[in-house]
Amino acid sequence: MENPDLLPEPHTLQPAYPALPVSGIKSWAEDDRPREKLMAKGRAALSDAELLAILIGSGTTKLTAVDVGKLMLQGVGNDLNALAREGVKQLCRHPGIGEARAITVVAALELGRRRKEADAAPRTTITCSRDIYNLIRPNLMDLPHEEFWVILLNRANVVMRKTAISRGGVAGTVADPKMIFKEALEQLASSIILVHNHPSGNRNPSAADIQLTKKLKEAGNFLDLPILDHLIFAESGYYSFADEGIL
Repeated sequence: MENPDLLPEPHTLQPAYPALPVSGIKSWAEDDRPREKLMAKGRAALSDAELLAILIGSGTTKLTAVDVGKLMLQGVGNDLNALAREGVKQLCRHPGIGEARAITVVAALELGRRRKEADAAPRTTITCSRDIYNLIRPNLMDLPHEEFWVILLNRANVVMRKTAISRGGVAGTVADPKMIFKEALEQLASSIILVHNHPSGNRNPSAADIQLTKKLKEAGNFLDLPILDHLIFAESGYYSFADEGIL
């Protein structure tokens, strides 16, 4: 009979990833939880692993969502570009990552790629009212109803964003000043251009148009968000408050 003291030590499989301390996120200080940390300190305060944890949602019985995010990053040498090249099946090899979570990560990274692509594209600089008209024409041409849009600019008068604030009927639409300035403040814009269309083809401003423009100009001056122009769009041309000297 073999001497048990002389038997070789049983072989122990090494884990595929280095061991990480296990602790539930709910037991962490509130400021250290990814979602709460983002709300309290902003998205820039989160690490890559913490941002991934928000996408993942939850961890496993032994790993927190942050731990899972760290393992995903370790698997690609902490290279986000390499992670973005991984497909659903490749992401599923990580512990705690099933198909649904992998799809969420792939979709988020694809959005990041598209944003980078958009940033690299030429951006429009507004130098005159004709630039405004050409920019907004694809959005307002042939519409049977009124829409109110804002164009947000940076300090160099480069277009940051154009967005619809309201949609109405043939006779008009309601433009809520709170929504206009909320959009501009959230995007950290430096100035605003207002645009709305007249489906009737009449380019002249109504009394309500003039009153609203005056009200928004006063609010913009108070918030250091100047209104540079208000364009009334029609199929046959446009009316510019700035060009007419009534802004």
